[in-house]
Amino acid sequence: MKKDNKKAHVKIVPLGGVGEIAKNMYVVEVDNDMFILDAGLMFPEDEMLGIDIVIPDISYVLENKDRLKAIFVTHGHEDSIGAIPYIIQELNVPVYGSRLTLALIKERLKEKNVKKKVKFYAINNESVMKFGNTNVEFFETSHSIPDSYGISMNTPYGSVVYTGEFKFDQSLKGNYDYNMSKMYSLAAKNKTLALISDSTEAEKPGYNTAENLIEGTILDAFQKSKNRIIVSCYASNFVRIQQVLTNAAKVNRKVSFLGRTLESSFKVARKLGYFDIPDGLLLPSHEIKDYPDNEVVIIASGSQGEPIEALGKMSRGQHEVTNIKEGDEVFILTTPSSNMEVVLYTTLNELVKAGAVINTPSRNIHASGHGLAEELKMMLNIFKPEHFIPVQGEFKNQIAHARLATETGVKAENIFLLEKGDVVQYDGEKMFSTDKVEAGNVLIDGSGVGDVGNIVLRDRRLLSEDGIFIAVVTIDRESRVIMAGPEIQSRGFVYVKESEELMKEASEHVKGIVEDNISAGKIEWSVLKQNIRDDLGKFLYDETKRRPMIIPIISEI
Repeated sequence: MKKDNKKAHVKIVPLGGVGEIAKNMYVVEVDNDMFILDAGLMFPEDEMLGIDIVIPDISYVLENKDRLKAIFVTHGHEDSIGAIPYIIQELNVPVYGSRLTLALIKERLKEKNVKKKVKFYAINNESVMKFGNTNVEFFETSHSIPDSYGISMNTPYGSVVYTGEFKFDQSLKGNYDYNMSKMYSLAAKNKTLALISDSTEAEKPGYNTAENLIEGTILDAFQKSKNRIIVSCYASNFVRIQQVLTNAAKVNRKVSFLGRTLESSFKVARKLGYFDIPDGLLLPSHEIKDYPDNEVVIIASGSQGEPIEALGKMSRGQHEVTNIKEGDEVFILTTPSSNMEVVLYTTLNELVKAGAVINTPSRNIHASGHGLAEELKMMLNIFKPEHFIPVQGEFKNQIAHARLATETGVKAENIFLLEKGDVVQYDGEKMFSTDKVEAGNVLIDGSGVGDVGNIVLRDRRLLSEDGIFIAVVTIDRESRVIMAGPEIQSRGFVYVKESEELMKEASEHVKGIVEDNISAGKIEWSVLKQNIRDDLGKFLYDETKRRPMIIPIISEI
């Protein structure tokens, strides 16, 4: 029997961040109030031809925006803040986050030329925000960027706790440290109705490699290097950037940054005091060429902050500042997400061809920003949730995290493996899955937001696979005769000079179709064009076993 949605005390709806690693966005509703937890983007998958970034579809939020009270952001990575410049213009709500997180959001709004006035409220470990029946508190977590927080939404029905992205690394201190006592305090104050938790590394056993060991490994590699060092990482992986800065100073090398997002993020964080930089360490990118190779470290990321794009350009000799040369030592100090693996391995080949020596992550030189299995179980054991929702991961990661939850005592029937748009609600007695809301991807191509959909992607895919075939004909409507053409043009289909016979036969097909149509009563332009597509498509497939996009262009005089 279907439950009455009107009696729901709590609803949880993922609009992103499930079935994928990135694009975090989770809607939590308490009675009549709605909240958004994180609003991130994702870098496009290979089949999203020409797409720059992907953000969640917020149609459900817009339908209920009069109930929306706030956007809470856990940390400053693009997978948690990247969608805000695109959605905030349609929403009149304040944004809550740590000092660094808000500064990075403001920088992104400035870059996107967002003029709207947005209210920002900085939070810390002591903050308590009150909304109706809900008190929102925060707890410090460790991640690869400082000032990272988890969120506890304390309601009369129990707490909904969202961990954000986290790990437990006892070597991290200061702005990277986690606050376990606050976590235990929140767990003791109110039962945890539901835990929403990061699943990225749920399949990996054990604990992360400690960051202080990573720093030592990097130093050892830097000391052995006699050539130019190029480091690739995400623009917002501040813990790794600080390690490179520290070790570069120890081996008397200067450091230069390449990448728009990398430079802007670093500038913002440095201004707020989040980096420890010795005097004279930084080198403007235009001065790289003036220094010996063994005195330079270059930290590079792509224009959107991802780690691979810049290396690809450098390996192909297309970078505007510097390119790969024989002997360059490239350190890839990150693990790209699964949808970037093809690009990564293609780039590695191009780097080797260009003469670079590659240092890729291994268990001994890499620490994830996300908790491994034992760390995830630690979080589960701290909060001891009645219900559990694994997020921030592909479905296999969510499944693995669900297994870990059962090991810590969460009942299997109280674990919800959700897809985008699935609704979980609590009616005061039990939590259960119910309706599905509209959810999906909004594709950003250049300055266009959502104007590229599945049909456009399909067309781009067709063009990339079999090319385009254009037939141009001019007719005289009154005399019903062909005045010019058919002229056949092809791009990406066949080499025209070697396919003259095919082009001639295609022209005859088009001529015959046009003559048949214009001689028979009223001319229906849509019917004529479709007939050309159908007949020409069959002919070309029979001859070439390819299906180019066919565009008939009919003009009249």
